[in-house]
Amino acid sequence: MLKSVTSPEAILEGVLQGRRISAAEALVLLEQAELPDLAVAATVVRDRHADPRRVSYVIDRNVNYTDICNVYCTFCAFYHKPGDTRGYVLTKEQLKQKAEETQAIGGTGFLLQGGVNPDLPWDYYLDLVRYLHHDLGIWVHGFSPVEIQMMAKLSGQTLGKTIADLREAGLGSIPGGGAEILVDRIRKKIAPLKGGRDKWLEVMEAAHEEGVKTTGTMMFGITETLAERIEHLEALRDQQDRALARNNGGGYTAFAAWPFQSGHTPWEGKVPKPTDVEYLRTIAVARIFLDNFAHIQSSWVTMGRKTGQLALHYGCDDMGSLMLEENVVSAAGTCYSVNKDEMTRMIRAAGYEPWQRDNIYGEVPARVG
Repeated sequence: MLKSVTSPEAILEGVLQGRRISAAEALVLLEQAELPDLAVAATVVRDRHADPRRVSYVIDRNVNYTDICNVYCTFCAFYHKPGDTRGYVLTKEQLKQKAEETQAIGGTGFLLQGGVNPDLPWDYYLDLVRYLHHDLGIWVHGFSPVEIQMMAKLSGQTLGKTIADLREAGLGSIPGGGAEILVDRIRKKIAPLKGGRDKWLEVMEAAHEEGVKTTGTMMFGITETLAERIEHLEALRDQQDRALARNNGGGYTAFAAWPFQSGHTPWEGKVPKPTDVEYLRTIAVARIFLDNFAHIQSSWVTMGRKTGQLALHYGCDDMGSLMLEENVVSAAGTCYSVNKDEMTRMIRAAGYEPWQRDNIYGEVPARVG
């Protein structure tokens, strides 16, 4: 059990001086710190990692290549069970159309995820990645850890070899889907077939060992305690420490957190939606605690534009995607989207200069004409 070690004011003074805080101290901040004080400290930490004047965004597309899934997460309103005629697998023609639409407005990649579809063979995934990357010129930020666990079983290989084969086929990076809360008590309650926290972390560790970049995430507000949120963040920070020590190019590029969207799920009406203040408090503490993460994303997609802009003053340096397409969160009833002009206006209105990045935070050259 985490215990209070000192006052929030003393902890934040240490943060301002560059000291790493403990998990116990992070819990004190989450429970007790004044919101304006968190904003100041989180901004100081943010500015150590990113240009204080600039905020990034990415033009990509969330593509769910299939919605057929046999994991049956209780918080998901998107999937269809195997055998359900309403389920789908995208064709190459559909993927090509989505790629062309994305590239036409300056987009660079797909955030590619699907359900855990038992009807798709290992070769399907290699062919899918080759087609998107080599034939269509799309950066593939693809596959959640539970999907990669399934692929390793299909291929009969280790996780490392499975990821290496995917990278050779054209996989660029791995998103953090399916982390939810990295605490087994919660995972057994909300997604018992997805596997415990170690299964998720195992995939990310293997990816980092292979030199592949990934994203860290957290979906909060699904009955976890505040201490369990910190436990989740500590697992990510410890793993990032190991990745940075390897110095092989692998590791987490960024962290993103968003509140659970309960609409159209068995949880609807049973759990309160986290407030804007709770979101800002959580993201600020994450920025302070995850001192080895270069970037923190604002979750304006679930929180709305105004709160998304506010998050830029609570430690976030990135506004994420325009959300040209989003199916999972929107199936639960909450999803915002913008075009490029609206995104750049949002960032400027918050007091920053926008810049377009790719899926691993490289700068995308401005288009001419």
